Amino acid sequence: MQTDQSPGSDGRLLVVMAQLNPLVGDIPGNTQKVIGAAKEAIERFTPDIILFPELVLTAYPPEDLLLRPSLDRRIQRALDALLAQRFAVPVVVGYPGREGGRLYNMLAVIHEDSIVARYRKQCLPNYQVFDEKRYFQAGHEACLITLKGLPVALSICEDLWEAQPMAQAAARGARLMLNINGSPFHINKFQDRLMVLRARALEGNMPIVYVNQVGGQDELVFDGASMAVDADGELQVLAPAFEEGLIPLSFRLEAQRPPRLCRGEIADLGSVEACVYQALVLGVRDYVNKNGFRGVVLGLSGGIDSALTLALAVDALGADRVHAIMMPFTYTSRMSIEDAQQQADTLGVAYRVIPIAPLYESFMSSLAAEFAGMAADLSEQNLQARCRGVLLMAISNKKGLLVLTTGNKSEMAVGYSTLYGDMAGGFDALKDVPKMLVYRLAHYRNTAFGERPAAVIPQRVIERPPSAELAPGQVDEDNLPPYPVLDRILELYVEEDYSAHAIIAEGFDEVTVQRVLRLVDLNEYKRRQAPVGIRISKRGFGRDRRYPITSGWKIGD
Repeated sequence: MQTDQSPGSDGRLLVVMAQLNPLVGDIPGNTQKVIGAAKEAIERFTPDIILFPELVLTAYPPEDLLLRPSLDRRIQRALDALLAQRFAVPVVVGYPGREGGRLYNMLAVIHEDSIVARYRKQCLPNYQVFDEKRYFQAGHEACLITLKGLPVALSICEDLWEAQPMAQAAARGARLMLNINGSPFHINKFQDRLMVLRARALEGNMPIVYVNQVGGQDELVFDGASMAVDADGELQVLAPAFEEGLIPLSFRLEAQRPPRLCRGEIADLGSVEACVYQALVLGVRDYVNKNGFRGVVLGLSGGIDSALTLALAVDALGADRVHAIMMPFTYTSRMSIEDAQQQADTLGVAYRVIPIAPLYESFMSSLAAEFAGMAADLSEQNLQARCRGVLLMAISNKKGLLVLTTGNKSEMAVGYSTLYGDMAGGFDALKDVPKMLVYRLAHYRNTAFGERPAAVIPQRVIERPPSAELAPGQVDEDNLPPYPVLDRILELYVEEDYSAHAIIAEGFDEVTVQRVLRLVDLNEYKRRQAPVGIRISKRGFGRDRRYPITSGWKIGD
């Protein structure tokens, strides 16, 4: 494709990265979003080409929607709608396309009333949260277009994570790489991406433009953070994370040399805590809004997990869409009641106190014959949690509110939670957040969030020993190792796949390691029944950690 045959025309090439938040499966809506963004980009910037994210017409990841028999018809209608716009500049869109009876992860370059180039993704990721080989065939050929006399290569996401597509494009004479992505967030993902882009830019001796999707999709959050590096691999443009935007890039064209990328805005992505907090807020907002809930309701216990979840919900949705319920019992401390009230008042949410004692006693009365002659144990503690779950689900049904559960990754890992009790609900914002990171996020929210941070989480909630308050004087460390120890063991086992022996070799007590790993393995059945939650690590409990419930695997080396 050639859009301007004079390499010198004005000596510049202007590329616009369209960082959008599409909705999975809403092909007509996503198409209109692309049309609107393309028109705005043309009006504001007069670009030479506009780039949209990977699979933008279906949004990423469409999963088994790709198996629906009407997919091809819907995609063709979307492409026809884009062609009908007769865009004055090339527009690059990602979509699932079928050729020769095979489905590919593709992109199309649309200019005026024609598709002037197509590319089929060559490298299909099939690890962690990705399972593209379930759906797509791999392409094998490079795709080059010409913009103002410049040979430009096109690629899709994983194609940059392997060396061959860049080498192939360079061999064809490309001097600029345009790459479209659907790359989800996890901690330090930006650094991983930048390292890869630097390596490929140096190998191919060409700048790389990297445009990424933004938004929450079930357990995944896409952070955007679209960027561009020059031929030396140096970052020259970085878009803000976790928000939509149109980001212009300017290249100076030089004969027989890679174009020179002019330095633009480099957004400050902030600390790890800032990135995670923004990811959680966006994940909650999009899950609630994209699924059409009026708002959310959660149990506010006076503990740090529910306190952080309430702050996230308010920051995601606004106080008027958040309902908090304190459900005290005999073992609920006065401190918990006071702190829950203080936080609800500070954030301005709808707040109710509903004691569970009458409900609990009714259940115990009904169970009296079944429990006769048996000593009290965890059954009575779990019943308290289940009373609370019943109340929250009833409020959810009556008011059309999504129940946010408040369990963190440390608890979910070892089963320190109650099925149909505190696990009852529709979404868990903290599902992939270890306990020690919960504390860091609470401190971040109180001191550094937004332009006017407010200490919305009472300090003594942060400082007090964590407790489920299901028994007299109970604290979490009666049943669990200290959280700093627990979290590190879990990180090594769950995220790094260390064996028990390898973890012990890191200096941890053998009995503690064996116990923790045994708890993780035993509680897979609970996690299978847990609400979906936001993934912020490189391996969360969800689509990228799939272990059998029934297993004879022994803990060891």
